[in-house]
Amino acid sequence: MRPFRLAWLLLPVLSALAAPARAGQDQLQLKAAFIYRFAQLTQWPPPPLREFTYCVAGDAPLQDALRLLMQATPGGVPVHTLQLNEPQRVPQCQLLVLGAGVRGDLRRWHEVLADDPVLVVGDSAESFRSGAIIGLVIEPNGLAFRINQTEARRRGLAISYQMLKLAREVK
Repeated sequence: MRPFRLAWLLLPVLSALAAPARAGQDQLQLKAAFIYRFAQLTQWPPPPLREFTYCVAGDAPLQDALRLLMQATPGGVPVHTLQLNEPQRVPQCQLLVLGAGVRGDLRRWHEVLADDPVLVVGDSAESFRSGAIIGLVIEPNGLAFRINQTEARRRGLAISYQMLKLAREVK
């Protein structure tokens, strides 16, 4: 039943990705779709956002996939994607993806974040354990995610009940 609910949750995003993809691009597009839905199903503290910035560190191909998805998806507020090489630009992000390229430096990224209301998505179990709010990991049956609700609350973010129900683990 869980995969069926997940398919319905992601259907609006996946339909925007209907164009044919090269081998290997499917997984990037699926990750981008998950990340996009994570943002949609998260509530930030007031005041309302005037723009939304997706930041990606350590995974340039994923940033490109997110940019393509943003072009295909209508939205209310202006949306931007940034590729970050250094954590100093993190304060302008609402969502930060920590990719494989920064795994050795996770502590520094988290220190710069402090308590800012940034939805941090890590692409490994290690990044999830080190403080990411969402761990998006590849498992034998596909992508799965884990949610650290305690960390989300500490940052002033509210994760939707839909997401919490679909997560592989909530702590």
